[in-house]
Amino acid sequence: MRVIETDVLVVGAGPGGSTAARYAARGGARTLLIEKKQEIGSPVRCAEGIAQSWMEECEVPLDPAWVACTPEGARIFAPNGRHAVVSSGHAGDEVGLVIERTLFDKALAGYAAQAGAQILLKTHACGVIASNGTVRGVKGKSMGEDIEIYARITIAADGFESQVARWAGMETGLDPCDIISTFQYRLCNIECNPSYCDFYVGSCAPGGYIWVFPKGPGTANVGIGIAATRLADPGQTKASLDRWIAGKPEFSKGQALDMTAGGISKNKPLPSLVSSGFMMVGDAARLINPLTGGGIVNACISGKLAGETAADSVARGDSGEKFLQKYDRAWRDRMQKSHIRNWKAKQKFDTLDDGFFNRIIQTLSETKPHANTLSMLLALAKKHPTLVADFVDLLWT
Repeated sequence: MRVIETDVLVVGAGPGGSTAARYAARGGARTLLIEKKQEIGSPVRCAEGIAQSWMEECEVPLDPAWVACTPEGARIFAPNGRHAVVSSGHAGDEVGLVIERTLFDKALAGYAAQAGAQILLKTHACGVIASNGTVRGVKGKSMGEDIEIYARITIAADGFESQVARWAGMETGLDPCDIISTFQYRLCNIECNPSYCDFYVGSCAPGGYIWVFPKGPGTANVGIGIAATRLADPGQTKASLDRWIAGKPEFSKGQALDMTAGGISKNKPLPSLVSSGFMMVGDAARLINPLTGGGIVNACISGKLAGETAADSVARGDSGEKFLQKYDRAWRDRMQKSHIRNWKAKQKFDTLDDGFFNRIIQTLSETKPHANTLSMLLALAKKHPTLVADFVDLLWT
């Protein structure tokens, strides 16, 4: 059996894991980043939309090599076909750039390598190594060979299904009402407007929405998210998207270049993202935006904060839970308030019917507010106070 010792072990080379590895290595910690797949970034399980506002914070330079499209903003379509336009600067974390995730993820892993992190592909965890209540690393396989990796700090960045977090005893369980089932095609031979990322809300996607993110001339990611509690059977998600596409002349002749299915969480923040010798980031930490389902931005920000904390932990020789609470406090200071507001908004939106969505979109199309959750609610409250009476608590969250 092969044995490796390192300071910081990061499990999963997605955006959160690569960013955590980058900042841990930059801080002077010996860092190992492992990825179970043979290619970082593939297969893609994402609509591939991100904002640009966070990139300076995480020191991610804009590289045209991984940019597929630069939409001006978003259009939100009501069930009756009317839409509101939102500029990219105010459309949230999923609008501004449509990227090629395979190239984007590789770029982030490359930054980690440049900072000094070692990367092992086709290396997956089979369980955690723990003693006296402290996570000491993982056991697994690398290129088919049994392996044990011992680390002062282990960071789980293994996505929505995170087994590592469960093995570490973290509270990551999900209620069915917290899960969104998704399905997406990359369609070519369609008519789409490259200036906008489009969102369709209402009964076409109960508890979620349909998205059209342009990838280039005549090509777009076309996907759907439906609340798991609204599904009669597992095949309903794909069937619902197929039916919607068939009813749209601009999409009905499209051909699929790839397709992907999966799930995302929409839960409120977990009680804690750390234990002794252990931290969680990104989707593994349930830091997906509950309202939009986007996870890249939060993954990178949480990865940076965790990586910095890990390096500090190694330098100080303290990997105890009390010390690692520094990371838990940092991410909460940075994003918990908006996460809770978006979770509350999502809980409310899940109860709305098509008529409500029609009225909301009509009001937004007329008032044109800056479209973050708070400003949209304020705009609606001014014109239709009774319409948003059930949402009033969000204004002070």
